[in-house]
Amino acid sequence: MLGAIQSADVTRPSAQPTPYKGVQYVDIPEFQAIGTSVGQTLAAALTNRTSVDQALQRSQKSTERFMKHTGYIE
Repeated sequence: MLGAIQSADVTRPSAQPTPYKGVQYVDIPEFQAIGTSVGQTLAAALTNRTSVDQALQRSQKSTERFMKHTGYIE
């Protein structure tokens, strides 16, 4: 794992060319659930079922709820 983190190339974040740069690594079990929740909320904004501002607010609240529930923050 450490080798993978150290060898990550922020200029080539995937096997195929991308228009973006950067990598992410979060080592908490809840990361996948948070990503799913935020992704669904942002998808609602992209399909005009909610506003971008509402999606961002909901995503923030959802993430804070996960983090509080698991004891990462008070």
